[in-house]
Parts: sequence; C-alpha cells; structure tokens
Amino acid sequence: MIYTTGPSRPASLGTGPAARRLRARLPGAGGLHALPPRDHVNVALCVPLGGSAGIWAPSALASARLAVAELNRGDGIAGRPVRLLTVNAADDAPDIEATLAELIDGGEIDAMVGMHTSAVRQRVLRAVGGQIPFVYTPLYEGGEATPGVFAIGETTERQLQLALGWLAGHRRPKRWLAVGNDYIWPRAAHQMARPLMAAHGGELVAENYVPFGTDDFSAVLAQVRRHRADAVLVSLIGQDAVAFNRAFGRAGLARQALRLSCALGENELLGIGAANTDDLYVACGYFASLDTEANLAFSERYRQLLGARAPTLDTFGQSTYEGLHFLAALFDAARQAPDTRWDTLAHTPLDYRSARGTDRPPGDRHPVPMYLATAGDNRFHVITRL
Repeated sequence: MIYTTGPSRPASLGTGPAARRLRARLPGAGGLHALPPRDHVNVALCVPLGGSAGIWAPSALASARLAVAELNRGDGIAGRPVRLLTVNAADDAPDIEATLAELIDGGEIDAMVGMHTSAVRQRVLRAVGGQIPFVYTPLYEGGEATPGVFAIGETTERQLQLALGWLAGHRRPKRWLAVGNDYIWPRAAHQMARPLMAAHGGELVAENYVPFGTDDFSAVLAQVRRHRADAVLVSLIGQDAVAFNRAFGRAGLARQALRLSCALGENELLGIGAANTDDLYVACGYFASLDTEANLAFSERYRQLLGARAPTLDTFGQSTYEGLHFLAALFDAARQAPDTRWDTLAHTPLDYRSARGTDRPPGDRHPVPMYLATAGDNRFHVITRL
C-alpha cells in the first residue's frame, strides 16, 4: 500500500512546548534513541468500545491483533516487539483526553493509532496533539494537517465525487435528502455533496442532523415522503445507521428512493437485515467481499489466527490493520533517513501492508482504491471500481 498526504498544507512542527516534545519523540525528528529504554514499543489503540460506533470494535480489535502478530514475527516497530494498550474512544467516553495525557506524560506510550469518529479525533488533538505520532485510520472528511498526525483513510469528497457521478449516469436521481449525526464529518460531507449533486442535475432538498444514539427517525422518513426525495445520502454511523436503515426499509421507502452511504460496514449490514437493504449503495475503499489477491490473502491470515468464529471483517477493522502496518513503515523510513526533516517525512510515500493491495491503474495519484457496492443477502456486492 502507498501512503501520500492529500492537498492539505505541509506539516510544520513549530516552536512551542508541544513541538519540542514531538521532536524528542518522533523518529526522524528526534532520533529513535529518544524512545524510552524498554524492550517494547507501546501503541495506544483508540477504538470505540461502546456508544453508536461500538459496533466497529470487534473487527477493529481483531484486525489489530493480526497486525501485531505479523509485525512481531518480523522486526516489530523500530526493531522492537509491539504492545497494544486499548483505549476506549467512544463518542460518549468522558475521559479519553485525561487517559491519553496521563499515558503520554508518564512515557507509557510511543504512538497512537485511532479508529473512531472525527469528533473524537478533534478531542484527542486538542488534548495531546503533536506530542507523539498519531495514525488516524478510517474514512474521514479530509483536510487534517496537524503536525504528527497521519490520516490514511479515504476522504469523503473523493467517495462522493465518484459515487454521485456513477449514480447520475446509471440511476439519475434528482431530489436528494441527507441525514447524518450532528458532528463534523456528516456536516462536511453534505456541504461537499451539494455542488456535486447540482453538477449532475440534482438538488439537495433537505438536511437532517441527529444526536448519537438516535433510534426514532420517523420525522426524517416523513421528510423523505414530503419532499418526494428519490435519493437519500445517509451519513449516520454504527448503530444509528442500523436503526435508520431498518426503519427506512420497513416503511417501504426503498420503492421511492435509493440510499447512498460512505460509512457503512459489514457489521452494520448484518444489523440492518437483508429485508431492509433494497437499493442501498455504499462507496468505500474496502469491502470484505473484494475478490482480489491482497484481500483473499488477508482474509485467510485473519481466519487462521482468529478461527471460524472471528468477528466479521469490515472497512473499519481493515483500516486499523493498515494503521499499525503504516506506523511500522513510518518508523522504518525514519530509521533509514534519521536526518530527514519532519515536513519531508510527512509527505514521503510509504509502502506498507494492506488488504487493499497496490493494484492501482498507472498514473493514478490516489493511494486508496474506491469501490461502489450494493447490499444484498447480508453482504456487499461490488458493482465497480470507481
């Protein structure tokens, strides 16, 4: 897998106290000798263990376990075995800032890998941003340029550009309604979507934002009918996405409107139920059903380690697997060029292990493949690589 930063501004360390701490800890900026004198590299794995996004945790924890097993069969990270410290990064977790600050101030962790919402990412960065390397793994709204932060997931603008273009050519929806949780990612997604829909002859007729943990979507469903929407952009996460799509299907609205999501995984799909997934599209960089050499090999290694009852693989878990391998590649790059400036290292392409492979078309500058799938029979059926 190749990582490159997006079009955001170059990372800069600055000169404040946090920047000095970052120089002392980051490989390639302060040298690997700055790591604490212990036998392991300790990584805080920040995943939601409850709340709306808690459905992501089983796949994320299992995929992280596979990545650590693979790394520790080799050189680990920075030539040392890897240990994970799991931190609850649920949106309703009240103490994530204090927990991470305590771990960092005590020198107990050397890096963070985060697979959680952008709302939690912002909380983490306000509390401890720039103090140790932070790899943020899931799809997100884009634009992250905090020093020491590496966002490696697909960006929503690209997901929407490709998916809306395909739907415009094949389904021609005209009246879109959007529903999302009330935080940065859905609001940014809908802002991006509006001009893209207009460019394809469509219109965003209404937007709805609901708190995490919402299970009553009757008012939104009424809006779908009232506005005669023929398409719905669903920017809900986890259990909230399950609740909405169940209600949408049971209300018979699939006969009126298709649905598009950029953040729906296999575990949510199982919760929604096959009867409620008619005309449900998902644009994403990974599906467990991908028939590629890289994914088939990844799935086999996953089952071999975790057995037949392993948690269902999904995009969120796979991103966590990628994040740990990316972190190892970041440290390796710094070891090979210890005098490299941080802003150069932050924009250096890195090869790292991924279930998505590197089978990109020649000349494609985007690091993440993108696919469009429909839901059916409790699994995703990939229609096309976008």
